[in-house]
Amino acid sequence: MAEQEQTLFAKRFRGFFPVVIDVETAGFNKDTDALLEIAVSMLKMDEQGLLSLDHTVHFHVAPFEGANIEQSAIDFNGIDPFSALRGAVAEEEAIKEICKAVRKAQKAAGCQRSVVVAHNAAFDHGFLNAAIERCKIKRTPFHPFVSFDTTSLAGLALGQTVLAKACRTAGIEFDNSQAHSALYDTERTAELFCHIVNKWQALGGWPLPEGDEPSDDETA
Repeated sequence: MAEQEQTLFAKRFRGFFPVVIDVETAGFNKDTDALLEIAVSMLKMDEQGLLSLDHTVHFHVAPFEGANIEQSAIDFNGIDPFSALRGAVAEEEAIKEICKAVRKAQKAAGCQRSVVVAHNAAFDHGFLNAAIERCKIKRTPFHPFVSFDTTSLAGLALGQTVLAKACRTAGIEFDNSQAHSALYDTERTAELFCHIVNKWQALGGWPLPEGDEPSDDETA
């Protein structure tokens, strides 16, 4: 990424690098229920400051030892946690590889910390943090609590909060038959986030006029 792009990316989100995440799980409890699939999409920015999807890292994840699996959850997402065809890897391997990939992209973008972007972000962020803690990863690139929630952003910008409806309103194709796959949902969420951010810029919402940039005290 060129030096100008690094500067724009860092300036746009105050040194934060937005990383789009989706998880598929065996329940709603981040501490007890298995993480079954995770995908992370990295973004890129062109010289005009427009965001787009760069690349995605994706893993099927084997349930951690002692993990709870709710039948209703796997009936909903259609995942067989113990199928050899999934090619699942250990949770520790998946999370370490994701952190490594995110750190690399974050550095290339000239940013100091990565921020989770997700649809209903508290859910995905919670499962990510729980996995990081279980794997005893000390050097994580992710901010522990700051996130961008595309549910709220889409509700404001598009009048829709359901991912499929928000995407279609934004002109992004969405195939319901592929939904509830972490890989598919992450990339659609990434496209939605980019659409909203780019639209805001087109409407004059960014960059700030000269002299109007907030100080460190104002943005802490």
